[in-house]
Amino acid sequence: MTQRSDQTALPALPFDNPYRHGFARVAAAVPAVKVADPAFNAEATLQLARRASEQGVAVVVFPELGLSAYSCDDLFHQQALLDAVGHGLGVLVDESRALAPMLIVGAPIRSGGQLFNCAVVIHQGAVLGVVPKSFLPGYREFYEERQFSAERDRLTDQIMVAGQRVAFRADQLFDTGIDGLVVHVEICEDIWVPVPPSTWAAMAGATVLVNLSGSPITVGKAAYRRELCRSHSARCIAAYLYTGAGEGESTTDLAWDGHAIVAENGIILAESQRFSADPQLVISDIDIARLLAERARQTSYADASADAKATIARYGRIQSNLSAPGGILPLLRSIERFPYVPSSVTERDERCEEVFAIQVQGLAQRLRSTGIAKVVIGVSGGLDSTQALLVCARSFDRLRLPRSGILAYTMPGFATSQRTLDQANRLMAAMGVSAHTIDIRPSCEQMLKDIGHPFTNGKPTYDITFENVQAGERTSHLFRLANQHGGLVVGTGDLSELALGWCTYGVGDQMSHYNVNGSVPKTLIQHLIRWEAGRETDDTAAVLRAVVDTEISPELVPGAAEGQPTQRTEDTIGPYELQDFVLFYTTRYGFTPSKVAYLAHVAWGDIAAGEWSDLVPVDGRHAYDLVTIKKWMAVFLRRFFGQSQFKRSAMPNGPKVGSGGSLSPRGDWRAPSDGSAAPWLDELERNVPG
Repeated sequence: MTQRSDQTALPALPFDNPYRHGFARVAAAVPAVKVADPAFNAEATLQLARRASEQGVAVVVFPELGLSAYSCDDLFHQQALLDAVGHGLGVLVDESRALAPMLIVGAPIRSGGQLFNCAVVIHQGAVLGVVPKSFLPGYREFYEERQFSAERDRLTDQIMVAGQRVAFRADQLFDTGIDGLVVHVEICEDIWVPVPPSTWAAMAGATVLVNLSGSPITVGKAAYRRELCRSHSARCIAAYLYTGAGEGESTTDLAWDGHAIVAENGIILAESQRFSADPQLVISDIDIARLLAERARQTSYADASADAKATIARYGRIQSNLSAPGGILPLLRSIERFPYVPSSVTERDERCEEVFAIQVQGLAQRLRSTGIAKVVIGVSGGLDSTQALLVCARSFDRLRLPRSGILAYTMPGFATSQRTLDQANRLMAAMGVSAHTIDIRPSCEQMLKDIGHPFTNGKPTYDITFENVQAGERTSHLFRLANQHGGLVVGTGDLSELALGWCTYGVGDQMSHYNVNGSVPKTLIQHLIRWEAGRETDDTAAVLRAVVDTEISPELVPGAAEGQPTQRTEDTIGPYELQDFVLFYTTRYGFTPSKVAYLAHVAWGDIAAGEWSDLVPVDGRHAYDLVTIKKWMAVFLRRFFGQSQFKRSAMPNGPKVGSGGSLSPRGDWRAPSDGSAAPWLDELERNVPG
């Protein structure tokens, strides 16, 4: 299929329709069944298929042998049952003309003198193909080899179903006509083997892998199924839809839990309620564009596909023409407000501990390898220097070095508030480091005088030169102090500041000997400090909470009342929580600005929707409308793509803490310093309302 561009693929869809942004809605259905009653089962299948159609689903999968029921045993050899299944299939095919989704149903189908356990793929009155099961279990409670033949034993490549001659093979891909949505079908045991057929199918281009399963339940099996689907979706960089038999199957010797799972690239997006007495339709939106971006980024995936060229060449594509539903649709998946910080308490705690461990291991190794036993760090009383000081303290503890070797300096300037100065002093005392204060105003005045700046003549000229003289003096002092004491300057600037270019190049906070925060975004630093506060003693916890509650400001321009900084960073560059969201999806997946804006609106548009981290206070929870999102995205795109790369091209060393989470030219991000932001700004303007 010829791939279409974002601009031409779905031109009629509104902004608030997930199909416009590379999503596709899929469903795993668990209908009630009656054993050996295909008429009842066909109607139960249709009821869920109609629900799926009403909800904008593109692909819906039903359980293995769902038209007959899985647990028919030797009844599969009865012609009356097979004839009834054939009639039920005919009803489904006829009724599908009025339904939007591709239906994938399970049925026993005879070909010549053989009987096969099959998946039948149906769309709007057409049987697109029939997929026989590749691997038949013949162990423990399973006796499929008694009734069925395996795919490898078929004698023909075509079969007549519902009056239509169609392909009859496992190596089929079903191309839906929706960009990137290519479906492969396998059946139950096929995923339990060492190399599932869907592995080859994914390398051949399938993005949604479907499994029709019977799978009776035993203790512990559900967790294994879940891990199987999750991990297989990760290895194949694909979505995996799994549905198993449930209510109504025979319980002669077995029980059935109706387990349905939707997984995407290692994440469980949705799951059924097991042992439910009611039919279920488990729906989620798959990010097809994200899967394709991940495959393109992971070059080893392409290498594996090339190595399997002979095998995947067998896979043929069956064309269909699904239409994306029009109108506004809610996105049926969770989008985290803070993509760098899990909302789950357990996952969040693990993340914070691991980030600290990575930062500490990085600094400790640098000190060990250089033989340096002292560090020099500037402490402002703000977020970044607080986190860096915590890392220094842990690193020295790890190396069994006295914390007195941490030479911490607070350096008040023309606009330093009493609040941040007090916080810096309290923090240094709480950490037990060597604390010092250097007033940089005299040296700044000398520099301003030397260059003939109007400030030295009594004029309140607070321009960029005035600001950067202060930033430069602080950095100059730190480097010379490191020379004097045989120490290493620890940087404090974070990932968000580097992305937005909110740092002073060379002679300011962009430069250090080693920057422990260089790949840690501002929102994660806020969470790290709040998390650390929950583990510290009262005095330390109090100052950490005070730091994270302080409004973010460079404090370089004087003039405001005490406690109210003249400069509010987020008034200039936008809310960090929003810009970190944009940063994540722009650099991690290369999404278009319009898709990032759509995701941001889903995540941040309603303050009451979704989960909030318990570390975000209620009065610190915000919502942003699409106009606001678009405004600050334009700021991000202009600064990130058009103005700031030269600063990132000269980054000091520092540990990478997250996948795709570094802007170092030696790691995740390499870009020219002379690039233009025009294509991104143009796409944002054309495709985002407001």
